[in-house]
Amino acid sequence: SLSPNQYQDFHEQMIEGQLFLSETFKIIVEEVLCKGTDVTQKVCDWKEPEELAWLLDLELRATGEPQHKLLERVKDVAKYSIKTSHPRFFNQLYGGVDYHSLAGRFLTEALNTNLFTYEVAPVFVLMENEVLRGLRQLVGWTEGDGIFCPGGSTSNMFAMNLARYQLFPEVKSRGLWGLPRLTVFTSSESHYSVKKGAAYLGIGTDNVIVVKVDDGGRMIPKDLDEKIMLAKSQGTVPFLVSCTAGTTVQGAFDPLDHIADVCEKHKLWMHVDAAWGGSVLFSKQHRHLMKGVDRANSVGWNPHKMLVAGLQCSALLLQDTTNLLRRCHSASASYLFQQDKFYDVNLDVGDKSVQCSRKVDCLKLWLMWKAVGSAGLEERVDKAFIHVRYLVEEMKKREGFQLLHEPEFVNVCFWFTPPSMRGNEKHADYQERLAKVAPVIKERMMKQGTMMVGYQPLGNKVNFFRVIAFSPLLSKKDMDFFLDEIERLGNDL
Repeated sequence: SLSPNQYQDFHEQMIEGQLFLSETFKIIVEEVLCKGTDVTQKVCDWKEPEELAWLLDLELRATGEPQHKLLERVKDVAKYSIKTSHPRFFNQLYGGVDYHSLAGRFLTEALNTNLFTYEVAPVFVLMENEVLRGLRQLVGWTEGDGIFCPGGSTSNMFAMNLARYQLFPEVKSRGLWGLPRLTVFTSSESHYSVKKGAAYLGIGTDNVIVVKVDDGGRMIPKDLDEKIMLAKSQGTVPFLVSCTAGTTVQGAFDPLDHIADVCEKHKLWMHVDAAWGGSVLFSKQHRHLMKGVDRANSVGWNPHKMLVAGLQCSALLLQDTTNLLRRCHSASASYLFQQDKFYDVNLDVGDKSVQCSRKVDCLKLWLMWKAVGSAGLEERVDKAFIHVRYLVEEMKKREGFQLLHEPEFVNVCFWFTPPSMRGNEKHADYQERLAKVAPVIKERMMKQGTMMVGYQPLGNKVNFFRVIAFSPLLSKKDMDFFLDEIERLGNDL
């Protein structure tokens, strides 16, 4: 038993911990949410790894540090981290901040529960079911199933596993040895997780058949049909087509209706990776980009991207009503999923996932959706398209900016040609020199901390910028700043 002094020490530690938490919240509000969204402040305070490690004092020691030192550490973590909520963070397919969602994230962490059984997460089992129902309705399904996953890559892998299990349920118990050679079909611009999933599930990356795309990066259904027939003639068993609604680089939407025709013809599972583009379903003006999505078997959708629900928030949606998800993934652990509980055991959703520990990812989306409604989320999507149209129009008025193509979505891909290179397009070393422009400009902006934007090559195209414009904090002034800053950082190259 504890002595009175030990009880007193424990009580003081509790009070000290609560004060530390309170002071930490003040730092979060000031450094992350105020300074971190202020356009007069830096997006990043760049340090080289050795200096950063020293500034953070990362070493873990046998004895603890006093509270004032720990608060310094917290402030340094905030100071030297990238401000992804900043209006001028254009680097990734996530960013910005929604304060209702953030409140949900704080509450999720404080409650610290595991979303596997109704008895430990009653609120969130019901909430997850309702949010998934709402997302399925937007897809066009009145019935179905689903689960929140730890990222879109996992959603894609789950879909692949489900498609295989539906065709060959014996794989769950007998493994791979009795299966024929299976083949997956996806576009050359699909997410790399399709190949990772094939490797992870023992299908093999050599059995991921790459389908050609058109100039805009969209899968060509005719080539898909031909490649499926070729694969069959070679003795393989096609079982899955993984389409993309909003490719990572160009933001392309595969023609889902036509692909669905091909899948129905060959009786293949159709999965739509809508991690990035799925949020257009909220918009009456733009949902046509996903025409035919209701014909899919499964859809992956990441509200932590365009809807700004906060990392991570990734849903896998299924049209299936036969409990396929549970049948495929269940292990029926008797210490968790007892069948003689006093409530409906169908509410114990944990066996639908390959995870045991599963974070609550529905609250942040639910709270945000409740706050602004479907109309508010539609406005958020439409506003992103408006900003992109403005950016493209302004880009066309300036010398040195060359679009890869007119954007279909909110990914704007372009080259910037410095004045010294203009008019030299036919020179033998032009492409080699152009490839060096984006990395240098990126280095300069990072070291000065003014903004962040990504670049990459694609196929035979040398390095180009990809600006992602969707944060609810964006304004036209930020679009103008972006163009001015690219010019400022690159005009002397």
